[in-house]
Amino acid sequence: MSLFDQTGAVFSPCKKYRYLLWRDWDVTKLVLTFVMLNPSTADEVTNDPTVEHCQRRAVSGGFGRLQVVNIFALRSTDPQALYSSDDPAGPDNDATILEAVKACGVVICAWGTHGNLNGRGADVLKLLRGAGIQPHYLVLNKDGTPKHPLYVGYDVNPTPWEHP
Repeated sequence: MSLFDQTGAVFSPCKKYRYLLWRDWDVTKLVLTFVMLNPSTADEVTNDPTVEHCQRRAVSGGFGRLQVVNIFALRSTDPQALYSSDDPAGPDNDATILEAVKACGVVICAWGTHGNLNGRGADVLKLLRGAGIQPHYLVLNKDGTPKHPLYVGYDVNPTPWEHP
């Protein structure tokens, strides 16, 4: 028997973009949403290392659901692919992000330095704040971007992101 009662993902019809991924295990508990850079190989049932790490953080933090959205919905194992894409964010991404964070307990931003591409990280931060969402981070990089969760220990708790 799986730890998860329900798993899933929302892809574009062409599978070029993954807009949302989730793992449910206890619907009576709060939802943890990570807003990261771009999706890699995780799908409806299979975790990649990043999703596995986020899942462990969510379970140990007492959450009952993990959601993952990304500032860029383009699926790629190499962030450099974002720079050569005409539309790395994807046409339905902002609407999906807003829908995903509506009923969240905590939203953790974790897109790293590549989030500066096209000012996308700042745009998503404005989108979240404009919707009344309090974003959090685990650690900030030297350039002020929120560090990717794979590079942050489990002992680090989310911090409310007041600025920029």
